[in-house]
Amino acid sequence: MKLSEIKSLLAQAESVNFQLENGTRVPEHFHVTEVGIITKDFIDCGGTVRHEKVANFQLWDANDYEHRLKAGKLLNIISLSEKVLGMDDLEIEVEYQSETVGKYDLAFDGANFLLIAKKTACLAMDKSGSACTPGGGCY
Repeated sequence: MKLSEIKSLLAQAESVNFQLENGTRVPEHFHVTEVGIITKDFIDCGGTVRHEKVANFQLWDANDYEHRLKAGKLLNIISLSEKVLGMDDLEIEVEYQSETVGKYDLAFDGANFLLIAKKTACLAMDKSGSACTPGGGCY
């Protein structure tokens, strides 16, 4: 999901609910502790230089049970981040604490924002179907 998409959804929403793929809900009293830009420059196993840039939201399950983030408040946080950080219409990555800090893609099911688990993959498959196998040309 891109920033423009979440802004459109938040403009029409009354509440903000996040849920993991397994159906577990992020507690209603969560905080958005960060909205920012994460840039990653790297070389994949096929030797290709890559550049990724995402908008990052960090969710925190606080002990502040009286807190409830409203859609308008999150929309204001996003707008301020866009203005101050010069944030483009980037894909959103969400950080949320489970056993460790997990990174998730974001989707919407009509009622809840869904935290979709990210997966690792070989990015050099375009070099050769065997690029990521032993002896397949990975560095």
